[in-house]
Amino acid sequence: MPCLIDSHLHTSFSGDSNAPMEETILSAVQKGLRGICFTEHLDWDYPVCEECPPGTFDLDIDAYYRQFALLSEKYAGQIRLRFGIELGLQPHLALRHRDLLRVWPFDFVIGSAHVVNGRDPYYPAFYEGRREEDCYLEYFQCVLENMEAFAQYDSLGHLDYVVRYGPNKDLYYTFQKYQDVLDPILKKLAMTGKALECNTGAIRYGLRELNPSLLILKRYRQLGGEFITIGSDAHTPDRLGDGFERDCEVLKAAGFSYYTIYEKRKPKFLKL
Repeated sequence: MPCLIDSHLHTSFSGDSNAPMEETILSAVQKGLRGICFTEHLDWDYPVCEECPPGTFDLDIDAYYRQFALLSEKYAGQIRLRFGIELGLQPHLALRHRDLLRVWPFDFVIGSAHVVNGRDPYYPAFYEGRREEDCYLEYFQCVLENMEAFAQYDSLGHLDYVVRYGPNKDLYYTFQKYQDVLDPILKKLAMTGKALECNTGAIRYGLRELNPSLLILKRYRQLGGEFITIGSDAHTPDRLGDGFERDCEVLKAAGFSYYTIYEKRKPKFLKL
């Protein structure tokens, strides 16, 4: 496995995972990973539903950091652990997110869009009675609005997240169909020195390509984008590093020779 550091994963500190942090570390060691970055979910103002009561995606950062520090010391001779977070971006949360990042010593911050105008595309209700194309377009427009409101993230997470859950997933989805809205996103990333994440979680959802697709990765590179982070989006220990061989092949095909990790919010390049 040429890419040996997983920079997107979740444990029981995230509302959608039951994975103990220590089991996740042991799995990473067993798989031969050189490092992992925990990126626990924090989605303030996540829409309440039967499956997600209030506070589901809040994060006890104090408890998270204490456990991280304890286990970082315990496994210091076996694997490098990094302290990260995945922020669920919404424009009205920008100031709150900025204040949060002034307080905690994160190594890495992923900015992701999970909520689109009060709804999560994870749920079928987002698509009911609407054209799939319009739903995807609304999602990408929301990503751009988030980027314009908040720029203190390091990497943009799973850009085409919405495609994982659409009625036809990526059967009719192409970069060209949405290029008018995707190009401004990719240009803004490239111009501001932000990373684009290549997320292998798409494999678990039966997509033909990773999140984002090869043509999106190529376009980001054409526009001058340099920073690519790699993550499995694992929510269970067995999924760490899933699809990394394919990930590295795709990134090379897109024109990249290196991927990026972050330490203390600073990028470092590692050869693919």
